[in-house]
Amino acid sequence: MAAPCTRMASRSLLQFLSCFSRTAVGTTGLRPFSSTSVCHATFQTKSVTGRVSSPWTLMAAVCLRRLPVISTECSPIEQEFRQMMQQMEFEKSLLSDHELRLLEDAERMHRKQAHDYDSDEEDDHRDQEIVLAQDLEDSWEQNLKSFQPAPRVRADVDKDLTSLERCLDDSLLLLAEQQVGGEKLWLLPQTQWQEGETLRQTAERALASLPAGFKATFLSNAPCGVYKYKLPEAVRTESSVGTKVFFFKAVLSDRGPPTAPHASFLWLKKSELQHYLKPAYRMKVDRFILEL
Repeated sequence: MAAPCTRMASRSLLQFLSCFSRTAVGTTGLRPFSSTSVCHATFQTKSVTGRVSSPWTLMAAVCLRRLPVISTECSPIEQEFRQMMQQMEFEKSLLSDHELRLLEDAERMHRKQAHDYDSDEEDDHRDQEIVLAQDLEDSWEQNLKSFQPAPRVRADVDKDLTSLERCLDDSLLLLAEQQVGGEKLWLLPQTQWQEGETLRQTAERALASLPAGFKATFLSNAPCGVYKYKLPEAVRTESSVGTKVFFFKAVLSDRGPPTAPHASFLWLKKSELQHYLKPAYRMKVDRFILEL
């Protein structure tokens, strides 16, 4: 008895139904089953299940980041390491073209003073002014004295949280003031998902809806994080339980012309987010934001 049962269990479902249909037709005249009808019924079940609306409201948010514009200040140990590497590179390096020219000019002046100088060497340059390497160094020194580098720290700009030009040696994140329920909150720019679009397209639409017109490069088609919250029990229903917010990373690619500060935007460092984001929301955001 074990062998027939084993052979029967190894058969596929469609083979079993086809055998049943041949037996049924021969005895009772019933309509036979077919694999096409079974697959069609399966697809209909899946389509009906897919049309069931989710009790969660889907939203997509963009984590727009402005990368550092200038390099950060070196720590003491980094400065020591840099000086050591520069000294090693200097000791192992060859002479540059300018240094070789300095040696040639010094040798020519020495022979000229020792009356061991052949004037035929300058026959091809009689009509041209001879510029020595030392003259070039003197002109470069004058240009360096007149050069004034821009300040790395600007107290008036760095304190303006709405300015895109603040904290040039650090990365900044964009927060937007948005209406959620009956209150205004500082959040990453977000908008609700619409049927027929992907979540990344929803995030791109959230960024395009901002009045400043930022241009960014999205880093992935997949979200980097998700934040889920439920509605209060007083307003919660079977068809509306809560909201799921999917985050997408993007890097600011074009800052555009300078614009006036916008009151509904904030450009913040990661350490400043705790003063504007809710604790649960900030905990989710901190997971995918790295301080580089």
